[in-house]
Formats: sequence, C-alpha cells, structure tokens
Amino acid sequence: MSRPPARLAPGPDAFAYPVGLRLAGRRVVVLGGGQVAQRRLPALIAAGARVTLVSPSVTPSVQAMADVGELTWEQRPYADGDLEGAWYAVVATRDPEANAAASAEAERRRVWCVRSDDASAATAWTPATGRSEGVTVAVLTGSDPRRSAAVRDAVVEGLRDGTLSAPHHRTRAPGVALVGGGPGDPDLITVRGRRLLAEADVVIADRLGPRDLLDELPPHVEVIDAAKIPYGRAMAQEAINDALIEHARAGKAVVRLKGGDPFVFGRGMEEAEALARAGVACTVVPGVTSAISVPAVAGIPVTHRGVAHEFTVVSGHVAPDDARSLVDWPALARLRGTLVLLMAVERIGAIAETLVREGRPAATPVAIVQEGTTAAQRRVDATLGTAAAEVERAEVRPPAVIVVGEVAARPAG
Repeated sequence: MSRPPARLAPGPDAFAYPVGLRLAGRRVVVLGGGQVAQRRLPALIAAGARVTLVSPSVTPSVQAMADVGELTWEQRPYADGDLEGAWYAVVATRDPEANAAASAEAERRRVWCVRSDDASAATAWTPATGRSEGVTVAVLTGSDPRRSAAVRDAVVEGLRDGTLSAPHHRTRAPGVALVGGGPGDPDLITVRGRRLLAEADVVIADRLGPRDLLDELPPHVEVIDAAKIPYGRAMAQEAINDALIEHARAGKAVVRLKGGDPFVFGRGMEEAEALARAGVACTVVPGVTSAISVPAVAGIPVTHRGVAHEFTVVSGHVAPDDARSLVDWPALARLRGTLVLLMAVERIGAIAETLVREGRPAATPVAIVQEGTTAAQRRVDATLGTAAAEVERAEVRPPAVIVVGEVAARPAG
C-alpha cells in the first residue's frame, strides 16, 4: 500500500510553482486603491480581466481608470463575499484585519490571492514582470523583490538590445527595417533599432550611422557600405534601393541603418516607396534626430522659456540662391526662434549672408557642433556675421549641426 507523498507546509521559503494566468474576460477583485493597486492594475487591464476594485478611496490614477470604464470601482470597505466568482484577487488595503479576512475568504473559495502586506499568508506571489516583442519575462526570488526586479531588468534589456540571444525559430517574412541610428553615439540608437540589428542577416549602413555597432554583429551578418560622403564618392540611391529589394526577396532580414532619423533628410521615404513598389514589407524605426540631440549634448536647448518658442530644421545642402532650393529664406529670417541647419557647413557663408540681408541681425549667436555625441565632438561659437570665417578658421568639416538664435548663447558647459 503506497503512502501519500509528503507535503510542504506553505511558507515564505516554499517553492512557488510558476504559471501564467489567462484572465481575459474573467473576474478579478482588487481590494485597496492605493499605490500597490495603481502598479498592479494596468497589467490586469491589459490582460483583459474584468476588474472590480473595492476601496473607500483611490489614487487619482486609479480614479482615471475607473472614470474611463477600465474597471468597476465599488467605493466602500471590503466585505465578506466580495471574492465570490473571482479567479484572482489582489489584497492591498491598509487594514490588516480586512486583509486577513479577505485572504481567509480566498482560501475558502480557492481563489488565487496575492497579499501586499504578508507574502507568507498569500497563495500566489506577483513576479517581477517585463515584456519585449511578445516575450513575457517573470522572475520570482521568494522574499527578495529587489533581486527579482534586477534579474527581470537584466533579461528584458538583453532581449531588447540583442545582447541576450533569443532568435525567432519561425519562418520570417522577407522585409526591410529602415532604422534610424541616432546622431552617432551607439548608446543613442533606440532599443528596437538595436534589437533589429542583432537579428539582421544583412545590414546596409550609412557613414553617419553608429558605426561602432557594426563591430557587435555576428560574423555571418553581411554588411554593405552605402556611405554617402558629401560631394564625393557615393553609392547611387537606386543601387541602395536595388540592394534592399534583392536581399529581402532572398528571404533575409535586412536592416537599412541610417544616421539620425530616416525621415529627417535621410531619404528614408524614397526607400520606403521603392520597397512598396516592389511589394517588399517595410518597417520604419524612428531615430533620435541630430537636429535636436546634437545641440542638446553641446549644452544648447533648441527652445528655452523666454528665449525661443519655436525651432525650425532646415536643410542647407543647396545655397539660398540655388534654383533647387525649396526653403523660404526671407520668411526664416523674420522668425525670432531657433534655426537648426543640417548639411550646411559648405553653404554657411551664403546662408548667413541671406539671413542678414533679409533682416536677421548680424550679431545673432551661432553655434557649430561638429561630430556631435561622438568622442570627436567639438563646438565652435560665432555670430551670423562671423560664422563663415569661423568655420574656415576652425576647419570645420561635415557632419556638423549649426544652430542660429539666442539659444546658441547659452553657456557651453
């Protein structure tokens, strides 16, 4: 005759069996409307649970959830019977007796119950949870929630930036991701952009993209240099479009790595249109544009209270008197806010002369930031009247961002 297996008494050191609860459309009761509830409610709502909140008072954030109908709020203290029909309960009131009574009711009704005041008396523990691209990471370390959070953060961050390898083991549809790499510092690429790089089979990279990230790619990744050196040797845009289409049609995951943001003077829309015509799926991943980030790291706010209420980003790749220019330079000269000039190093003389002629004071501060966010960053200060001479004297070379306006007079530190 076999004996029943020995049972562990429930307690803080007992092993917790992990499970994922599917709560969509099911009744969940939350007791208490304070900070604990405020933290737990969004995930319950996102899971599709029918949440009933019982509490005499709630935080403003919880009130907002009730106001828009995300949950039902019963404005009163806990009463026996509140857990009837519940699948899951969160007990988080400030009344220890009410918490104990609710926990006892959950035990009687066999409702999984989390207690914020006494984990040892609970029948369920809330793990430290994070999500990344369809993966849910849940970490339990018993009575050490800070360690749970630290492990959770490390795993989620690794999944997001690609340092933790977790490749998809399903057939991938061919496609291209137009990824904005940011202003140059590899730490300023977006989390999604870095993850897509880590999953790429082919990377077609611009010169102004975060080049240091290419060293992190696995050996099997094909890197194609699409460097467009200003006014020098360049890969034709049509050739770039053809390469994107060719590799995507071969069933490869293709990343087009561009500097800044793909749609801020990055010709990203031309590539997206070419892919659309070819029937190739395209994903756009915005990037941190150098128009804002480079001035910021140089200590220049593009807007500042009492100084500038607007800023305008302008391409300076053609001179103001060039028939191809689409810029209304006289209108820009009349503005009082900040002008941010990209690709304007070689045209700064003509641009400054035009702005002054059209009414912008020659004494208007100008800051030129070369190689912003990189180890080679440097800043040259001038005015509209001296900008051309200062650029020549300091031998400024692209890439550089030029800021025109009173914000450029902010202290450089």
